[in-house]
Amino acid sequence: MDAQGRGRAGDNVDPADQWVLNPSTGKYELRLDAAPEPAAPDPAPRRSRRAPTAPRDDTDTRELPTQRDRRSSAAAKDAPRPGGRAAARKAARGGAGPATSGRRKAKPKKSGKRKALLWTSGVLGFVVLAGGGGVFYLYQQLNGNIAKVDVGIENDAVSDGPVNILIIGTDARSGKGNEGYGDNGSVGHADTTILMHVSKDRTNATALSIPRDMITNIPACPTKQKDGSTKTIPGESGVRFNTSLGQEGRDPGCTWRTVEQLTGLKINHFMMADFNAVKELSEAVNGVEVCAAKDINDPKSHLKLKAGRHIVKGEQALAFVRTRHTVGFGSDLSRIELQQQFLSSMIRKIKSDAFSSPSKLYDISQAATKALTVDTGIGSAKKLLDLGTDLKQVDIDKITFATVPVLDNPQDAATVILDKSKAEPLFKMVQADHMLAKKGKGKGKKKAPVKKAPPELVRVDVTNGGGPLGAAQETVDWLQNAKAAKLSTNAGNAPAKLATTRLEYAPNQADQAATLADWLGLPKSALKESTTDAGDRVPMKLTLGKDFTAPGTPIEAPTETPDGVQNVNADDKNVCAK
Repeated sequence: MDAQGRGRAGDNVDPADQWVLNPSTGKYELRLDAAPEPAAPDPAPRRSRRAPTAPRDDTDTRELPTQRDRRSSAAAKDAPRPGGRAAARKAARGGAGPATSGRRKAKPKKSGKRKALLWTSGVLGFVVLAGGGGVFYLYQQLNGNIAKVDVGIENDAVSDGPVNILIIGTDARSGKGNEGYGDNGSVGHADTTILMHVSKDRTNATALSIPRDMITNIPACPTKQKDGSTKTIPGESGVRFNTSLGQEGRDPGCTWRTVEQLTGLKINHFMMADFNAVKELSEAVNGVEVCAAKDINDPKSHLKLKAGRHIVKGEQALAFVRTRHTVGFGSDLSRIELQQQFLSSMIRKIKSDAFSSPSKLYDISQAATKALTVDTGIGSAKKLLDLGTDLKQVDIDKITFATVPVLDNPQDAATVILDKSKAEPLFKMVQADHMLAKKGKGKGKKKAPVKKAPPELVRVDVTNGGGPLGAAQETVDWLQNAKAAKLSTNAGNAPAKLATTRLEYAPNQADQAATLADWLGLPKSALKESTTDAGDRVPMKLTLGKDFTAPGTPIEAPTETPDGVQNVNADDKNVCAK
């Protein structure tokens, strides 16, 4: 029901002035009849009033005391208090009277549900948590803001295991003021894609940026049509990743399936937003701080910044996350680094002052839900809140942004291809639920670097003791061609099957073993050192066990960010666009 339906069309209602403490629950709630509550339960029944579904936020703050007096007096008539009506009116005006738990007496402590709101209000500002307090949400209004797409997969909002949320930013020109952005006539491709992985224990998160111009394979995907029928869009091989959305009528479910195929991670939910998400969210938090290491003047994104730190919002914020031609190498990879800087800064901003007033909290939740298109599994404010509450433990310093490693495409300079030697260990690390961490960041002394033999000195016999058919020859081919280890030999099948891969070597072959273990991603448990040295031409023995899948794919997930993987911590304030 709107304000006119409630007989309040003439009132300007500021949501910041409607939050009151409910003594029976100890939580702050958003109410229309925001009068101070009695300390003890009222013996007389109250006339119930429906909470507002669409409070207005355009009130001049100079009018708030008058509005507060008017609402408090009206509510006092509905709620008899010890001492009679006169005492109630006096208490509503702030005078002496019975002890109350008034709105202005104590500030709410941050707790789970306010943390949870960051998972719904952070959308492209990012699905991340920071603070909290018990609040009553305007579910009906927020529900009306949220668009959803049935992708043929509906997971529960809350999961007991790790959570993977696909964040998609489209280049569609939909929305007021976006006519000059994106590709002219674009159907809305996957212009920005980030896979957010939250650990099973909810202590850390990894955000993987996927380059839009990466060549990949897109699987066939079913899509819901307007008439309710399902149409399967055929898959494609060797095409740009960003065509997984929009092209040929593909919906977010196609991007969902493409990312699952690429990373080996099962996705729980997706959140999609257009250009307006960046503009409106940056306005809602009153600007986001960014840093430029040099002057930026990009005529294509219309971004002009002097070197140094700046607060950007609205159109300027959108220009910052879209610019690429005057930073780094001028590629989409450079733009990804700017986006990661912006999102990290927005996370910090939301954490620091999103809850400085209920009005600001309201503005952020409105901007976020209006910007959202989600899957049916989280297609309501209640489900989004449930998701946020589940993920509330993640702190900013435990969130790491990383970019999926790629190489220049020798067939097309405008595109890139997956760098499997770096990407596979990274994917395996995330699959194993390991937190990304920068090397050398931990406490204690750094370990001395392991001496490794050059490829031409690595001598090894490879046998298959439980790996895939032909694994020994495949591994030898990979060692000789990809790693230049010409002294590797296929020794056929092992005499017995092994559950795990094993590398046997002599003490004087430790440097060779270190090189081979690094190439194959062998865990320490796979290394078996003998007690006596080997002769000059005696090879090491590598037996591929049942845990072996393919050469170059680590046997064990790394526990630190693999070398060569671009990454930045969300709490790092010293990142600047170069």
